[in-house]
Amino acid sequence: MNPDDLERNRSGYESLCGGGGAVVVPREVVTVEGPDAARYLQGQLSQDIERMDTPSSWSFILQPTGRLDALLRVHRVSEESFVLEVEAGAGGALATRVRRFLIRTKATISDPQTRWLVAQRWGSSGPVSDDVAGGEVPPGALVGAPLGPGVHGADLIVDSESEARVLAAGRTEVPVAALERHRIAHAVPTMGAELTAETIPGEAGSWAIEACVSFTKGCYTGQELVARIDSRGGNVPRPIRMLVVTEGCAIGEAPGVGDEIRVDGAAVGTVTSSCPALGAQQPALALAPLARSVEMGAVVEITDGMVVRHAVVTAPPAGV
Repeated sequence: MNPDDLERNRSGYESLCGGGGAVVVPREVVTVEGPDAARYLQGQLSQDIERMDTPSSWSFILQPTGRLDALLRVHRVSEESFVLEVEAGAGGALATRVRRFLIRTKATISDPQTRWLVAQRWGSSGPVSDDVAGGEVPPGALVGAPLGPGVHGADLIVDSESEARVLAAGRTEVPVAALERHRIAHAVPTMGAELTAETIPGEAGSWAIEACVSFTKGCYTGQELVARIDSRGGNVPRPIRMLVVTEGCAIGEAPGVGDEIRVDGAAVGTVTSSCPALGAQQPALALAPLARSVEMGAVVEITDGMVVRHAVVTAPPAGV
């Protein structure tokens, strides 16, 4: 990473954690609409769709076994129209999953389409409330709160990249890498990295269960495992943890995805996401599902062949 990119990423991350910044990234959406759309989604999503008191909410959609199919944001456009939003590249699998149980139901499910997210983030020195900053919501835009412990901000989802760029330009646009560091520093998992078809929802963290799951709604696909884990105090096999690298990463370096994590010589997990060290105050960070025996504050080794790095298991947000 050249010095100019390092400085842009460093200052961009500081903006996201301070007075505020915006990043434009693609997302994919699937539309579900029709007279039975709300009833159908109520039986498929972990969130209480029929009692949503905000324009959007986060939710899981699960396999019948209770393992994860997707982490998504659901937007209620009208009484009979909903938009399901996921990471770019995950829309096809989401559409297939949502159609799986669509039998004798008056609802249609669209193919995935690309939309553009203006992700706004700020810290305690930013706006006094988690609302859309920098102006009114454009006509037709979707609005949502970001996900994560200690994350402040607001998201706008619009149809075109050009419109998103115009909106971001009025909100201190920063590099995508700065948003990725912000995600990792707050231990927010993402599909295809921390979240896979083998993930149990509770492994994302108690904050994710609180944001995505209703325990007062009726039955939905995969509910039994979620309820059973919750009744046992959220004790899961491989909780997703954040690692702050303390030794072995020079500026611009990061652990590699797939690097093995060890404690006292025993393998306890592998790195699923990472971001490079940007300076003394911004060390390299990583995320990984770890064996539940690994406690907060534990020192671990991250190994890649002969390269050994040391890191500390840290509760989010990292503050770095």
